[in-house]
Amino acid sequence: MNVMYFAWVRERIGIPQEAVETDAATVSDLVAELVAREDRYAAAFADISALRVALDQELSDFDAPLAGVREVAFFPPMTGG
Repeated sequence: MNVMYFAWVRERIGIPQEAVETDAATVSDLVAELVAREDRYAAAFADISALRVALDQELSDFDAPLAGVREVAFFPPMTGG
């Protein structure tokens, strides 16, 4: 699946997107796999309450299943302005 990172998440990880092979059942499982990779992922996902996730361009929750999902995007909450 394609995993995309935006704003400070991208800055901490150092790349805007990557193809990830995973057996993760949920978004939280995917985050756990990423955090186990390297410290930069651990820094980006240290406080998931400060993050939002979209699955195939639809806002979702971290307990959402990943079955059939092609794209996961992580980003900080958006504010109006």
